[in-house]
Amino acid sequence: MGDETSEKMVRTTITLPASLKREMDERGLNWSAVLRAAIRRELDNERRKNVVEAVLLNEKLRRRAPEGWDSAEEIRRWRNRRL
Repeated sequence: MGDETSEKMVRTTITLPASLKREMDERGLNWSAVLRAAIRRELDNERRKNVVEAVLLNEKLRRRAPEGWDSAEEIRRWRNRRL
């Protein structure tokens, strides 16, 4: 997620069908920039998906406190145990 202009760049290789490479060459675009943006979008989508899944799991696992349960009393009880 860093600033790509100041971050160290590394080289990687992808394998494409020859016909796709020919089409890319005809366009004359900066394909490294195009692929960086596409990879960033995919990573962002995955990160968001993971957050949504975590929230849904948390909601599924969350339990309501038993009727009459006093959280302050529970905290006092645990604190008194430490003494």
